[in-house]
Amino acid sequence: MKNKQLAEVIIEHVGGKDNIISLVHCATRLRFALKDESKANAEFLKKQAGIITVVQSGGQFQVVIGNSVADVFNVIMQLTNLNEKPTNDAPPAAPKGIVSKLIDLVSSIFIPALVVLVAGGIFKGIVAILQVMELVQADSPTLNFLNAIADAPFYYLPIILGFSAVKKFGGNPYVGMALGGALVHPSVVGMLGNRFELQTEFFSIPIKLIPYPSSVFPIILAAWFYSLLERNLNKIMHDSFKKFIAPLFGLIITVPLTFAVIGPVVSFLSDTVASGIIYVYQLNSVIASMILAALWQVMVVFGIHWGLVPFAMNNISVYQEDFMIPILFPAVFAQVGAVLAVMLRSKDPQVKTLASSSVLSGIFGVTEPAIYGINLPLKRPFIIGCISAMIGGGIVGYYHSVIYSFSFISIFSFLQLIPPTGINEKFYAVVFGSLISFAVATLVTYLFGIPKDKKQNNENEIENSDSNNNKTDSDELVKTITIASPLTGQLIDLKEVNDVTFASGLMGKGAAIIPTIGEAVAPEDGEVVSLFRTKHAIGFQTKSGAEILIHIGIDTVKLDGQHFEAHVESGQKVKKGDRLVSFDIEAIKQAGFEVTTPIIITNSDDYIDVQCIFNQDNIQHGDALLALSANKE
Repeated sequence: MKNKQLAEVIIEHVGGKDNIISLVHCATRLRFALKDESKANAEFLKKQAGIITVVQSGGQFQVVIGNSVADVFNVIMQLTNLNEKPTNDAPPAAPKGIVSKLIDLVSSIFIPALVVLVAGGIFKGIVAILQVMELVQADSPTLNFLNAIADAPFYYLPIILGFSAVKKFGGNPYVGMALGGALVHPSVVGMLGNRFELQTEFFSIPIKLIPYPSSVFPIILAAWFYSLLERNLNKIMHDSFKKFIAPLFGLIITVPLTFAVIGPVVSFLSDTVASGIIYVYQLNSVIASMILAALWQVMVVFGIHWGLVPFAMNNISVYQEDFMIPILFPAVFAQVGAVLAVMLRSKDPQVKTLASSSVLSGIFGVTEPAIYGINLPLKRPFIIGCISAMIGGGIVGYYHSVIYSFSFISIFSFLQLIPPTGINEKFYAVVFGSLISFAVATLVTYLFGIPKDKKQNNENEIENSDSNNNKTDSDELVKTITIASPLTGQLIDLKEVNDVTFASGLMGKGAAIIPTIGEAVAPEDGEVVSLFRTKHAIGFQTKSGAEILIHIGIDTVKLDGQHFEAHVESGQKVKKGDRLVSFDIEAIKQAGFEVTTPIIITNSDDYIDVQCIFNQDNIQHGDALLALSANKE
């Protein structure tokens, strides 16, 4: 039920299900492609319980959920019927720049495949450990079976990427699997044998055959070409047979073209890029590694870290190892160390609880809760973590450490650093570099990274007051902020609102009014933080810092602005009593919607208590409605 409530809030505030083109998720984020991002309310979503933050980057509207992201994703898919959308829907129009388009493309193709790739990578590390410990003998049937399990996701990577790439480009994803299958078919692999390339022919067409198992870029370009071909074939073929004939002609044209042109050309370009990256790295591996380690979590914050994924995978495909991923180990564990220091130092129970869960998530490779929930809001821990990562990154770069299968960093990923010949100094360099970054981040953050805890200050003041014969009463440490009513009408308890999202208090404490006059005014002096395009909801911040949501009616977003008129705009400063929005009560009711209006303090957690202080049934705008109790500075 909690996930459903959160999913409904997210759907509404990304502009409704009709504004969603596609949705995928990674370890912690919902990644929306929206038709119009201006319809989404990022600031509102950031304040909701269950949402860590919102990031708009890479042409995607990213809602960071944390460990429960898969559950929320499943509910959203059910509520929006996104799975039932045809695969040839128009591709997302949101990305504008070339970088945004590339990030969106890479993340959409690789995210669905990560689960099996990471699992296979970890298992490859386990197999390496078994060999080092001589628990499994070389050339034994057992080792062959274990290798089949571990290597399958990588060997057949073109099939996996063929599915997700064609789906991304708007074609039939199962044909994408067939494309990838042709590249790694036993008859093709058998012709090549152990050679790196073979000059052969297809109907007298010369073909330069190269290895395609574990390859990345050839299948992606082939998938794009096939999807383009399929769309054009569907336009000219009759509906009664295009479903089968388009894939037939698409495969007949695309597969030979891939073997003859696309594969060799793309492989040459990807090898050239890989060589270029290695050349830059070898110019000064220590400095290059320190820079990448320091910037990695910054890239994660903006969601652009996906740009490195295909290059790391390409390195593994071409060279059977990659040097970039090991550099990221110190970057991850430095942030874990910083959030651990916050957990140890803070006296706030809520902060300690969030920090402790973030430490556990970070150890298993999910750093977003630590970054967005603790380190980034406090600023210093995040910066200290990035600087600490440079130390470990430099150590890793000095020893030129490599990893032998693709992975996202976690405690299990260390297994993937073990070479087939046994543990060596490159493995120890990553372990030592990660421990150094972790230790430095923990120590420095504990000593210098956390501002003095305000709650502890208040406790100290109370204790000092008690020791001085109660010269200062604890009430003197609390101030009360009064919020006036923005509406005239009948006051009801928030629990009576016919919307579980508001009634449950999930969005914050407050009250509700059934208006008798169709006008909402500014409850206090302040600023209109957000005004929904549909004009049914206003985000307002008072000068005292109270953040207020005035949500006129239930489900009135579906009216798409009908019967509402805005008199202000986002960012506008207003005085108490200034008119914000007017609305036609009777027209809204005739359209089948309730006009009950929740008035929510969306930052309720910033206050000791939020209470409704008006004790009559009917209220006038301007009457004192809510009392917010806060600690005195």
